[in-house]
Amino acid sequence: MATSKVIYLGNLRTRAEHLQSGETILTDAPKDNQGMGEAFSPTDLLATSLASCMLTIMGIAAKTRGIDFSDTEAEVTKIMDADPRRVSEINIKLCIRGGAKLAAREREVLEKAAYTCPVWYSLHPNIEKKITWEWE
Repeated sequence: MATSKVIYLGNLRTRAEHLQSGETILTDAPKDNQGMGEAFSPTDLLATSLASCMLTIMGIAAKTRGIDFSDTEAEVTKIMDADPRRVSEINIKLCIRGGAKLAAREREVLEKAAYTCPVWYSLHPNIEKKITWEWE
């Protein structure tokens, strides 16, 4: 069974539908690539999916161990190269609320979980991934 259906809407915009849930995402080409920049670009989604995946896997590890992981945030910065046009670097700042109260072993478990997310392993090795940890 297919995962999604993507329709080109014109003007460098697409609508992707998640077939199981019916949820949709719009994409738009960025302003620096002939688009309007009014929605995530496909490369924005690539970088954002890494952060989302890391948080999900960390959330599973936290839930398993009874760690309160709510309100944890990831700030994503995507760096592009020009020739060829591609994502060259993804910077993610992870802010773990209540993390200052966690034992060193709990922090280690969450960090290890983050680095085992499937998107991490699916990205081309030439894409540099820089992760910053803030344990608030």
